[in-house]
Amino acid sequence: MTIPTRRAALALTLATLAACGGGAEEGAGPRRLAVIPKGTSHEFWKAVHAGSVRAGDAAGVEIQWVGPQPEGDREAQIGVVETMITRGVDGIVLMPVDGTALARVSQEAADAGIPVVIADSGLDWDGKVSFVATDNREAGRIAGRKLFELLGGDGKVLMMRYVEGSESTHQREEGFLEGAGEQTGLELLSTNQYAGNTKEGAQSVAENLLTAHPGVTGIFCSNESATHGMLRALEAAGLAGKVRFVGFDSSGTLLEGLRAGHIDALVLQDPVHMGDTAVRTLVDHLDGKAVDARVDTGVTVATGANLDSPEVAGLLEPDLSILEGR
Repeated sequence: MTIPTRRAALALTLATLAACGGGAEEGAGPRRLAVIPKGTSHEFWKAVHAGSVRAGDAAGVEIQWVGPQPEGDREAQIGVVETMITRGVDGIVLMPVDGTALARVSQEAADAGIPVVIADSGLDWDGKVSFVATDNREAGRIAGRKLFELLGGDGKVLMMRYVEGSESTHQREEGFLEGAGEQTGLELLSTNQYAGNTKEGAQSVAENLLTAHPGVTGIFCSNESATHGMLRALEAAGLAGKVRFVGFDSSGTLLEGLRAGHIDALVLQDPVHMGDTAVRTLVDHLDGKAVDARVDTGVTVATGANLDSPEVAGLLEPDLSILEGR
């Protein structure tokens, strides 16, 4: 990203922050906790938002939810954290865009007396209060084993990655390679192509992959937007339902794909639980309670056979009603 583009992204993010209001003065009113996701447009983030608001309401704290604009912009996310430090919020839940780039500003928050809980995606920084997330590497292994099962023991497989620097999806991707590598009979056609931050970009990359590898029989994608882009590319190529496909996370579109048999399995996190647990962990820390250094928020595999079960249905279509009017 060029310097002018970075400045424009940061200006857009700061304008969004200004529109959210400055909050109460330090020491007045309820505690103010900043919850800073990688973005706000994906369905996953909306579910994390719902969970954080639920926990905030239960604890009587104010949640300031602001993600970088555009989605996944590391410079813009750094700007959000810096602004929250200036505001003097009582604590931060950060879902870092980059596993190393957000360490400096996180340390600045800690130096200012603002505790930081890291959620969703890891950060190479020892100052965090806790890390609340899916065990992404194991989730990737589960995906690899599931795809092997769907292929009946052999096949030609490609994996479409998300973006460079995203620690959570990197762990899933490496876990997938480990899970697939446990099996004999799988040929890996491509494992080094990145979908990018947008669904439209992911579809373009997916179309190129399908053109380059016409013999593919199995596919894994490591997040919602990559899975969405691949689904659309398979449908456009007339391959939906013919190529075994394991995706990650959920949305209305991905649920439709699962019901239609165009997606064989979705590896699901519990984003509502993640947002709720991250905020509760931060509140407990502020209250002087001991908290776990690592909290695993779990993973479930959805298929056409179990998608209507109560446990899976609640993950495929999380209740976001708490966000109405906010």
